[in-house]
Amino acid sequence: MTPTTPTHAAVRPRILVARAVFPDVLERLRAVFDVEANQEDQILAPAELAHRLADKQGVLTTASERIDAALLAACPQLRIVANMAVGFNNFDVDAMGAAGVQGTNTDVLTETTADFGFALLMATARRLTEAEHYLRAGQWKQWRYDQFAGAEVHGSRLGIIGMGRIGQGIARRAAHGFGMDVVYHNRSRLAPDLEAACKARYVGKEELLRTADHVLLVLPYTPASHHAIGAAELALMKPTATLVNIARGGIVDDAALAVALREQRIAAAGLDVFEGEPRVHPDLLALSNVVLTPHIASATVPTRRAMATLAADNLIAFFDGRGPLTPVNTPAPRKYD
Repeated sequence: MTPTTPTHAAVRPRILVARAVFPDVLERLRAVFDVEANQEDQILAPAELAHRLADKQGVLTTASERIDAALLAACPQLRIVANMAVGFNNFDVDAMGAAGVQGTNTDVLTETTADFGFALLMATARRLTEAEHYLRAGQWKQWRYDQFAGAEVHGSRLGIIGMGRIGQGIARRAAHGFGMDVVYHNRSRLAPDLEAACKARYVGKEELLRTADHVLLVLPYTPASHHAIGAAELALMKPTATLVNIARGGIVDDAALAVALREQRIAAAGLDVFEGEPRVHPDLLALSNVVLTPHIASATVPTRRAMATLAADNLIAFFDGRGPLTPVNTPAPRKYD
């Protein structure tokens, strides 16, 4: 059938909301779609996800739902996948395009994520969680001149790898707010006006790793960026340096990082994302010089609401004929029964 405004009961598209969302967003979707929800928030195994999507035309996903060729083959009615995330490495974009399936994301979290990136940098450099655990354990008995003495943030050199909107937001906070010397490495150099606004200077990756006091990762995950920071890259860093990852798990070789931290080849790390999350490498859990957070860089109530709302808006706009608001691919044309 041809796309039709989804308010007509006889032709209401069927959608799956694969994870829990704000109840009012779910009710808005129910006003225009036949909705199967998962408010229990159970992560669906691939076979279960395919089973639930077998009769659906749309789905609202998070990063935990993998959309690949096998799932698409099992779900021939599927037409749109609206991701409640800015990243979409859970999408096999090529397979979706070939199957004629639209993908969308929610690029509404730049400033919130930049705030968190800088917060994680400061917590890592100044050893905040290590100091809090010490205090809570009742170990604080007296002041000492070197007690939890960390690294300077103000006036130090920050190296950012991945200079999209979030990276630029962090650069502005660093340069204008903390007087940091900001260098960056990216697939392509920024336009001069953007560099000037960020007060950031482009350098090669090796120079960045060798000279930065703090290295912060904001690059997208792709096969080419898998383990972009591994043992060789960590060996280039200063022994006093910190590493912060708010990008995606898999960009850092977590096992190699644990070795570098344990052997004090670098001073500390702050991680909001992990390889194979929500599992975390056990060697990282055993270390005191790493700040660990459960993928919460975008976690403010207004931003998470904006993400859920935009994912819903993408579904509604697609089915009422306006087209997706924030597409991430251009799917091949397809015929609908």
